[in-house]
Amino acid sequence: MKNSNDRGRDRAAWSVIAVVAIFCSALSFSAPLAYGQDAKAESQRYFSIFQSAFNFILDNYVDEVDPGVLYEGAMQGMFDSLGDPYSTFLTEAMMSDLSDTTTGRFGGIGLYISKPLPDPKRPEQRLYVEIVSPIEDTPGWRAGIMPGDQITHIDGEPTEPLSMDEVLKRLRGEPNSNVTITILRGAGLVFDETVKRALIEVPTVKRAMLPDKVGYLRIIEFTPQTLPRVREALDWFGAQDYRSLVVDLRNNPGGLLQSVIQIADLFLEKGIIVSTKSRNRYENAVYQAKPDLVVPTDMRVVVLINKGSASASEILAGALKDQKRAYLVGENTYGKGSVQQVLPLGDTGFKLTMSRYYTPSDANIDKIGIAPDFEVKEPMLTPEQEASLSSLIERDVFAAFAAANPNASPQQIERYVEGLREAGSTVSERVLKKLIRNQLERTSISPIYDLDYDLQLNAALKTIADKSFPTLVSEAPSVKDLQTGAAASAMTATASAGSGN
Repeated sequence: MKNSNDRGRDRAAWSVIAVVAIFCSALSFSAPLAYGQDAKAESQRYFSIFQSAFNFILDNYVDEVDPGVLYEGAMQGMFDSLGDPYSTFLTEAMMSDLSDTTTGRFGGIGLYISKPLPDPKRPEQRLYVEIVSPIEDTPGWRAGIMPGDQITHIDGEPTEPLSMDEVLKRLRGEPNSNVTITILRGAGLVFDETVKRALIEVPTVKRAMLPDKVGYLRIIEFTPQTLPRVREALDWFGAQDYRSLVVDLRNNPGGLLQSVIQIADLFLEKGIIVSTKSRNRYENAVYQAKPDLVVPTDMRVVVLINKGSASASEILAGALKDQKRAYLVGENTYGKGSVQQVLPLGDTGFKLTMSRYYTPSDANIDKIGIAPDFEVKEPMLTPEQEASLSSLIERDVFAAFAAANPNASPQQIERYVEGLREAGSTVSERVLKKLIRNQLERTSISPIYDLDYDLQLNAALKTIADKSFPTLVSEAPSVKDLQTGAAASAMTATASAGSGN
């Protein structure tokens, strides 16, 4: 038999249950769409329901809830419901990082870093900050910080409990200010390094002269700094009396629309560069080339693309292809044909797809990509070769060789590769040599181009030297033709690299 206190508790419990039931009923009856109802009124109704749920959770959840956590969770869920990977809610830290990326400049010491997440299978793992690579010619690079080094402390504070956002906040700061980092190198070498912060400019362009007066222009990303760097490179090529040009867009993830339009304009004297189309008319635009040409119209231009070429890099490749200005060599691009805008919400914000872009031939390449005129693919490893390579990587054979032979000669590399092959590795000599060379260069400045192992770059040079190059460009199908199949007879040629290369 229950006493009066028990009955009082029961009545209170049933009162809460009744309130919850009434609230849920209100949700269930009010949630279905009211067909024919004014859209604004309907939106307001959903907003009112959301506000009621938000307040109810704040007041009644078993533990006290931070309204900011609820806000961020609700915003993230709303953008996730769009099913668009490019439309997303941005936290305060994400807004800051995005600003650094799009402007291309920030105060720091110039390190690409990563931080492992806790792994229940590896409880012994120390969650230090690992140096992926120092950015060339920055304070961190000049201090001798190396790839593979780990940061255990920042200004005496342990890094293990810090999130990646917290690490970035501590490493970045005003130029000319100092930060002291504790480095763990290898298994037991620990030392402090005090580094003076500087204005870091994320590399956007690299340049070099290839044989036979061929300029090599690698565009890494499209930021506000890319246009002046491309102009500097073209002026430098001109001083070197260049006769043709390779534009390398491989693994370029994109960037700012205005930046790529300005760079495309350097190659084109008229015609459409790109157009954008949206459900809102004010978002529709057609971007035309201006007559202030920089790269001569008779200059032979080859553009290198691969599956890592996305967004703005696809705009440039599509514009030069459709305008018969360049010949595309490599692999099919990623296929991101949408344009996003970033809008702030206080310290947070969001990125929303507002329109889709179309190449000059009126092709949208979203989820399709742009096919090259001449396809050159890296040979695929067989399952046996993948297993063999995994075994070599797990045994750290490349790092061990580089540590023992930091100035290895080509002959030493040749002998070592022969030894690996004799020991049973089925991986091709070319791949093994390339991996060893890459390991040797991790602590130095990597070469801008690679004529020893880069199949696509070598194919580009052969294409430029072809006497029929102007015909190849003029008769190459447009992006739209390839999508519709109208150019089936002129489909992409394929260069077979062969599995033994």
